[in-house]
Amino acid sequence: MSKLLLDTNVLIYSIDEGSKYFSKAQKLFSEPVELCTTSKNLSEFLAVITRIPKNPLPLNDALFIVEDFLNVITIYYPTQESFLTFQNLLRKYKPTGLQIHDYEIVSIGLTNQITTMATFNEKDFKKIKEIELYSF
Repeated sequence: MSKLLLDTNVLIYSIDEGSKYFSKAQKLFSEPVELCTTSKNLSEFLAVITRIPKNPLPLNDALFIVEDFLNVITIYYPTQESFLTFQNLLRKYKPTGLQIHDYEIVSIGLTNQITTMATFNEKDFKKIKEIELYSF
């Protein structure tokens, strides 16, 4: 079974019924692939949904959603090997600022043999030749 790395925005849109991306994000959960994400994506997910300006979720509700994700998504964590991959990607592509977070996520995926990523922010990952982007 192939693996698909989910970006933070996919996780967010999968629970946001008001988003124009909701149905596309939800559809991924019925695809015949192993859904994966990183601990970094979950941290970002929690940071975003607990600070939404109009309707932030209480932390306990947000943690409940993360627990639901754990039932259907494999979570990968940074390792020494992924950090070496991260450093190599940074040297190769020379991202700056917030872009660096995206390269860490990719490095964790690559270290776990995940070469396809689902994101609604394709421009953030388009430069990275080591991965391909999932087509919605």
